[in-house]
Amino acid sequence: MTLTEIEKEYNFKYSALYKQLEQDGMLNVGEYGPNWYSTVFPKLKENPTLLLHSYDFELLNTNSIAEEINDFSDPEDYRQINPEFKFIPFAKSGAGDHYCFLLNEQNGDDIPIVFVWHDCNEVNYLAKNFQHYIFRTLLTDMSEQDTYNNVSDKEFRENIESVLKTHTKYLTEQQTEILKSVLSRQIIDYEIELPRTKEKHRGLLTGIELKRILNEFIPYEKMDKSFEYSTE
Repeated sequence: MTLTEIEKEYNFKYSALYKQLEQDGMLNVGEYGPNWYSTVFPKLKENPTLLLHSYDFELLNTNSIAEEINDFSDPEDYRQINPEFKFIPFAKSGAGDHYCFLLNEQNGDDIPIVFVWHDCNEVNYLAKNFQHYIFRTLLTDMSEQDTYNNVSDKEFRENIESVLKTHTKYLTEQQTEILKSVLSRQIIDYEIELPRTKEKHRGLLTGIELKRILNEFIPYEKMDKSFEYSTE
């Protein structure tokens, strides 16, 4: 199934950038299955598809999108999503949460990107459009080395470099310079203050600096705010 077919089926329009990503082969992640990581992933690793190396991000292939859209609108679905919300998923987390376009607030090519939780009645705003979302995700990846899966410093840098190679054409010159500047830094260990504890992190910039850069270069009044998707 193509994006054009999905648009016709569900009566909406993707942004021009997302259609360009399809034309460029950036959405071609193949068919997921038990052998995907051992057989398909190695072929994509050197020339990454959309956000291939992003932590806890699994791009949906186009054949899966229609199924996910139908689940969102199914009155029997356990989430009981209010039908007034028009979510178009494009990726999911390992836990089953979804990254989506929010059609309700579309303004031309600006379609807000949101994160829809599966196990709580909450949606978080991530960016005001997909271009800003790509920049936000790449910068966030630079702040979050995957120490849980023992990703080495060398692999961490190599993954970022390979992603920048295929993603730069979708960034502004200013965004590219910011990311390259951050990539040139030394990796640091830092902590994030939580209400009752501190979380240890490792990366090329701290959470505080990440938030500052996002607010300065891709400002969005709803960024990180949330709303409920169900009245149940």
